[in-house]
Amino acid sequence: MKKSKGRVSRWMKGIATGTLVLALAACSSGGGGGTGGETGKSGGSTPAPEASAEQKLVIYTGRDKNMAEEVIKSFNAKHPEVKVDFMTLGAQEILERVRAEKANPQADFWWGGTQSALMTAADEGLLEEHKPSFDSAVPALYKDEKGRWYGEMLLPEVIMYNPQMIPKEEAPKDWDELLDPKYKDKIVIRGVLKSGTMRTIYSSMIYRQGPDTPEKGYEWLMKLDANTKEYATDPTNLYLKMARQEAGISLWNLQDIMLQKETKNQPFDYIYPKSGAPILVDGVAMVKGAKNSEAAKKFYEFLFEEKTRLDLAEKYFQIPTREDISKESLPSWMKDIELKPLDIDWKLMAEKEKEWMQYWDENVKGKGKK
Repeated sequence: MKKSKGRVSRWMKGIATGTLVLALAACSSGGGGGTGGETGKSGGSTPAPEASAEQKLVIYTGRDKNMAEEVIKSFNAKHPEVKVDFMTLGAQEILERVRAEKANPQADFWWGGTQSALMTAADEGLLEEHKPSFDSAVPALYKDEKGRWYGEMLLPEVIMYNPQMIPKEEAPKDWDELLDPKYKDKIVIRGVLKSGTMRTIYSSMIYRQGPDTPEKGYEWLMKLDANTKEYATDPTNLYLKMARQEAGISLWNLQDIMLQKETKNQPFDYIYPKSGAPILVDGVAMVKGAKNSEAAKKFYEFLFEEKTRLDLAEKYFQIPTREDISKESLPSWMKDIELKPLDIDWKLMAEKEKEWMQYWDENVKGKGKK
């Protein structure tokens, strides 16, 4: 693939250091295509051509359902031999399901997981080691050194607001401003524990107060809880409450805000925090012991093709991790974005996230107003 002097790697320099039916026993034939010929009288066998052998692929995805359907349709245009089933779940829900199914994996491919969730899954032996053809195009910061997961896109976590309810000049410009009493009951938060995005944001807020003194982070989140009107059950519920002006401020990722604003005509906008934002590496992986690994590898390659990455950047506001895509090829909305990261040790935060989020759920959530 032709490289350019204006590579994304330079543009991103300095970024963070660090429907489906579950009766899937019928899918356990192994997705590699294999041999489909009958044994002749001579005792030999005639393999069926791989292209004509139907393969199956089961995907657990954190991606928007409509986007997932569009990508899978394009994939099937190139690989009609692969029958794809998928289930949409939150990133944390995918981790929990893959963990529960470890002894008998029901999914082949994990599409859309936070860096923390994927690190945890890798450490627990839930992900397959695999080095795809694009390995060298993804910087070390955005992949597992053993090839157990790869970052697909970068997601800056920012402050979301409804300008029809709160004018830009009155919206919080940085994280600590969210604690100002003037924002009491003007904040709505997506339910934290089931959301990889929110777990990352909340863990980042604890980390920035000092990872060795999480008590300070809990205190910060207690003050945020005091200003939080409610916790939305899912993203759709969050968008509905924001659009109805039941609350005017939230914390969310830049991509989804842009999608809602530009494609759904929602009255949303964002502010990039002055002190920097946690820039989430959102990635993909093959499930260890996948029954349909060959089909999963095909989908892996398709997802990271340059055309796929540019299409998703244009239509779905995804910031690619591949460093060999020139800045000049990227859509105009991305060229002017300046990404300022919070300095986070992502490995340490991944190790602490479960502990921190459990404490928040048991001792902070809903207690800030008391």
